[in-house]
Amino acid sequence: MRPMKRVVVLVIGLWSLLALGQVAWGGEELVISTTTSVYDTGLLDRLNAAFGERFGVMVKVIAVGTGAALRLAREGNVDLVLVHARAAEDEFLRGGWGINRRDVMYNDFVLVGPPDDPAGVGGLKSVAEAFRRIAESRARFLSRGDDSGTHKRELSLWEVAGVTPDAPWYMESGKGQGDNLVQASLMGAYTLTDRGTFISLQERLELLVLVEGPLNGGDPLLMNPYGVIAVNPAVYPNRNYIMAMAYIGFLTSPEGQHIIEEFRVNGERLFVPMALSREPRFEQYVPQDWRR
Repeated sequence: MRPMKRVVVLVIGLWSLLALGQVAWGGEELVISTTTSVYDTGLLDRLNAAFGERFGVMVKVIAVGTGAALRLAREGNVDLVLVHARAAEDEFLRGGWGINRRDVMYNDFVLVGPPDDPAGVGGLKSVAEAFRRIAESRARFLSRGDDSGTHKRELSLWEVAGVTPDAPWYMESGKGQGDNLVQASLMGAYTLTDRGTFISLQERLELLVLVEGPLNGGDPLLMNPYGVIAVNPAVYPNRNYIMAMAYIGFLTSPEGQHIIEEFRVNGERLFVPMALSREPRFEQYVPQDWRR
């Protein structure tokens, strides 16, 4: 056998073993920064358990808002990020901090509030109109106020509604998704949340979904896609880039996408997988405006 052929066979054989989960990586650690919405639902525990079993890797998760997750990556403290704010992700890519972005899944945001609905927004099809009515009635609204993906989306919705929210009716918790929902429930306040976290905590909350997202035929402005990005090894060569790419491959593989598809809380599906496609979607890898 020629030397070049031996190299090709060796490489193919190694990756075949990896695909079958037959090569142990010997106690390596992979560090992920991600959003509280993915962590609070329990989906990440399910995915990390399957990945760890296949590769023999300890996965460490830092669950914060999207803004904080991306800052951790820019500072070289993690190997990859799993977040849900495309404009912030694009800025991260343009700065050269991350590479090889992939679409993973989506769910949607919903506007929730107290059962008595003092602003009368229940059943509205437009989230912008709902935000305007909350402002006009000066009903309590609790924002996360933490530069998370949810917070960024909420601010964009106030802008679409033509409203600049202010105290005393508008308040910020500075907390993650789950804790913010609990506080909003105690206060009888409206808040924006991803559907998955709300469903996972619903039995503990005195809140109702009042304005639906697109998963239930609601406002398309409430679509909530998630992307995964590896930290650029040219910037931080000591990060675990090889294992980060293995994790991205796992999330976007048929196995990873099946786990996402089948994940349920209280019988309800929380996320919709979106990585697999017959047609190439090159726009997912680069900032959306890269050709401009």
